[in-house]
Formats: sequence, C-alpha cells, structure tokens
Amino acid sequence: MTPPLDRPRRSFFAYSAALLGTLSLFAVLCFHFPELLTSKEFRTVYSEVFARHLLLVGLVAAFCMGTVAILRDRNRRVALLGVGSATMAVLLGGTNVQFDAIGRTPYSLGLDWFVISLFFSALVFVPLERYLGQRAVSPLRPGWRTDVTYFFLSHVLVQFILILVTASTSTVATLAAFPSLKALIQSMPVWAQFLIAVFVADLAQALLHRAYHNTPWLWRFHAVHHSSREMDWLAGSRIHMVEIVLTRSAVMLPLLVLGFSASAVNAYVILVGLQAVLAHANLGIRFGWLEYVLVLPRYHHWHHARHRDYIDVNYAIHLPLVDMLMGTFKLPPEPAWPEEYGVMKLETVPRGILRQHVMPFLSRKTWDDHVA
Repeated sequence: MTPPLDRPRRSFFAYSAALLGTLSLFAVLCFHFPELLTSKEFRTVYSEVFARHLLLVGLVAAFCMGTVAILRDRNRRVALLGVGSATMAVLLGGTNVQFDAIGRTPYSLGLDWFVISLFFSALVFVPLERYLGQRAVSPLRPGWRTDVTYFFLSHVLVQFILILVTASTSTVATLAAFPSLKALIQSMPVWAQFLIAVFVADLAQALLHRAYHNTPWLWRFHAVHHSSREMDWLAGSRIHMVEIVLTRSAVMLPLLVLGFSASAVNAYVILVGLQAVLAHANLGIRFGWLEYVLVLPRYHHWHHARHRDYIDVNYAIHLPLVDMLMGTFKLPPEPAWPEEYGVMKLETVPRGILRQHVMPFLSRKTWDDHVA
C-alpha cells in the first residue's frame, strides 16, 4: 500500500502577504467609498492619520513578504495574490487617496471594522498561539477559510445586525417599565453598572445558550458554532447569522429594560468582543484560581469538547458563577484539556458557510461532505 503523500508545508510569508495585500486593497476601497464601506460608529474610534499609517505598513509588509516567498519559490500563487492585491491598492491611490467630508447614508458596510479587527487579532493571537498554544495547530488549519468568511460577514454586516437587534428589542424595552429599579441602577457609578450588566447579560445569554443545546430546532443553528474541529482565536467567528441576532437581542433586552447607562453598555460590548476571541483561543496558559472567576480558554474549550460528559455544561460566556448558579459548572482539574472538538454527530453539519446557513431550514439530517 502506497503511503499518502505529505501535504506541502505552507509558507508563512506567502499567506501573510496574501492577507496583508487583500486587507490593503480593502482599505483603499474604504478611502474611495467611505460613506458606503465604513461604519459610522467605528470611524469615531480611529483617526484618518492612523488609518493611512496602518495602510502604509500593510502595503510595505505585503510587498516584502510576498517577494521573499516568490524568490524562495514557496506558495508562489498565494504570494502573487498578495503582491498583486498590494499593487492594485497602490494603483488605486494607496495612502494618497483623498476624500471630502463623509456624508450620511441610511446604511453602510463595516469593511473598515473587518480590516482593522482582523489585522490586529491576527497580529496578537497568531504569535501567542504559536508559542503558548495548548495544541500544535497551524493558523491555516482545515476550515480556516470558512471561519475567515464568517469573520468577514459578521464584521462587514455589523450595522445591519445592529438594526435587526435594535428593532427586536426597542419596542419590548419601551413596554417594560421598572422606574424604581432603573433609578437605582442609574444612581450607581459606571463601574458598578458595568459589573452588574456583565452578570445580567451573561445570565440571559447562558439561559438562551442552554436552550440552544436542548431545543432541537435551535440546536440546528447552534450546531454550526460547535462544528469547528479545532479551537483557536478564529473558531469563535463561526456563528450562524440567525444565532447572532437571537443572542444579541436576548442580551441587549435586559440591559435596555433595566436602564443601564450607555457607558456601561459600551464597556460590556468591548468585553464581549475581547472575551469571545480569548475564550476560543488555543492558549495553554495556566490561570489557576482565575479560571473559577472568569471564563478563560480551558473552561470554554470543555464546552466545545466532543465528549458526552460535557454536552450540557459550561454555558457562561463571562462568569463561571453563572454556571454554578445554574448547576451546569464542570471543570476538570488542571492540566486536563479536551482531546477532540466538534459536534457529536459530525455528519449532521456540512462544510462551507453557504450550506451551513441553509442547513437549519432543511429536513435533511446528514451530509456526505460534512465537517469531519
């Protein structure tokens, strides 16, 4: 029997060039069409000067890394994609694109949010997982393209998701009035409101999260998130769009009803973004007692374990205390980590973002081309 051929080793420089070249091209498009491609909310976070400097860094790095990969004859097509994208970005104006005052539009895409978020997430977590990872997993593991696509859609469509979430919660929030409780919460300092908001939101999300696992029609949406066979900082992006809207609505509703200040809610939103990436990250750091205070990688990895003893545990996203109150807390002593990740029945979730989004609406139970 002939042994299988080893898969050729992928070039870090080639794929980095492709990523940076593509992001640079997207950034130039954002400069050309800021009203349509950039998020009004996110534009307040960074300056034009910062964006131009970041674009310059991306262009230079894409050209340098792509050239090195081409000269070394490593993944030349991928490297050429990076160099070609960077060249197109330069031909379209590069860092010199000028624009007038940004007008108001009824909607816009968050392409700037995607570019900046993916750049810095990769910059931080790829090296961390390389040197501090619990498992030796390549950033270009099977399924990474699917997860990048999920990352892209959830960031680019952020305004539309917010519109749906706001529409689904604002009416209910106005009907539910608790003036004395609202007054009590609003009299507290922002830091106290933030801590209470984290607990309230985590409890609401954990209850819905458990419903995802125990209600068959909801599970078909949530199974997409659990279909990742490897856990890393990008795996948490694999979430069905219906689940995103349902979860964000369930979390925002109690915060709106109880009248938490905008500052406390914004701080909570920042925490969600950071902890969602951290909890899925492939980091083998020992946190000791802190694992019983905050949801950290090992805690959430056991929730994703392909192990029958962990099907119905660890639903909290921020505070293990929530699982303790729900009776769903389960964490083996250090240094135990899951051996395998994914849904128990791998054949029930197809590969690819399009089929995964259609899957919950079909009566079909199994797929030939599935996540295994």
